[in-house]
Amino acid sequence: MDVCLLIKQRLLELGLEQRDLAAAAEVTESYISQLLTRKKAPPAVERTDVYDRMNDFLKLPQGKLAAMVEAQRREELKKKLADPPAPLFKEVRELVIRKCKPQKRELMRDIFEKQAFGELERLVTQKLLDVTKRVSREELKNENWLRTLGKLHDRSYEEMRGVILEFLDTDVFNVTPEHCSAFIEPLIADWDMHLDSFEMHVALNPQLTSRHELQFRFVEVPGGQHTAQEPGFAQFRSAAKLSGDASEAEIEFLSSLRFTHQRPTALYYYRELQNLRDPLHFAGRSHSDLPKSRDAEGEEKRMQIDSRKSALHRWRQNKKKSPADAKSQNGESRTRDSQSQKFQGHQSPNRAKSARGRKDRGRKNVN
Repeated sequence: MDVCLLIKQRLLELGLEQRDLAAAAEVTESYISQLLTRKKAPPAVERTDVYDRMNDFLKLPQGKLAAMVEAQRREELKKKLADPPAPLFKEVRELVIRKCKPQKRELMRDIFEKQAFGELERLVTQKLLDVTKRVSREELKNENWLRTLGKLHDRSYEEMRGVILEFLDTDVFNVTPEHCSAFIEPLIADWDMHLDSFEMHVALNPQLTSRHELQFRFVEVPGGQHTAQEPGFAQFRSAAKLSGDASEAEIEFLSSLRFTHQRPTALYYYRELQNLRDPLHFAGRSHSDLPKSRDAEGEEKRMQIDSRKSALHRWRQNKKKSPADAKSQNGESRTRDSQSQKFQGHQSPNRAKSARGRKDRGRKNVN
């Protein structure tokens, strides 16, 4: 039994309709109808929360729908790989070229048109898709953002959720003009590429995203450079209280940090994460932009206390190892005390003479 038949059967057994399932999944009834009639392919499991909502609503075992979708998508992917890639829609190519910087627009057009779907055209289109997908994935649960984007296309919140779920599931070989008009058109301001190094710059619409510009480049890495994952970063990822609420972009940034000699700890990555979220460190950000942090302060305090305990333990060990030094220090202290007493003894007669002289001068003045 495939996914569509299972959903239909459960709706029938529970006496429910497609609009009830659409309301539970927060998508339109039309989207559910197209899924069940196979006019739309089921979206990838890792890109949406719709299967968890459907699973709970249909009272199915945990992960049942997701497992069936994964198996079904693997079979369809095998069929697609057997066919050669088809060229882009004419509207898609025109939009990609129109978004290029004006000074290179005609050059890119000439390169694209020499081959139906050449390497450079695939590279540029894929990067534009990656950028828009990243932004859409980050804002999928942001109702205000979805409603703002929906106003540009006269669509409701539920309709935009359905469109995004379908868009996140597409690839460079299946992107449609509708996807481009809904996401690439409003989100991408322009792009540029240096053909000598294939360095690509993508400028985003500042009214719809906090990101302003992204750069993609091929970077030469010296042989033998340390590229393995830091042990401290692995501990940071495994500690839910430290990294449980970190976004994909934040994790990507933290994993890209490289160190030559010193090895950072999990606490270092947690503090670096807080630095990324601090609005005082970046212009144009407010506290409302920050994700709500979990109870990580207690974990940080615990790690600080453990560090102080270790330092105190090392101090005690060093103190036990050098009793001779302690005796020497006590002897020096007693010597300094005796010298101080002698000095005060030598000074006391002089002070007495000075006092008697002041008294004699006072008596003469009175007489």
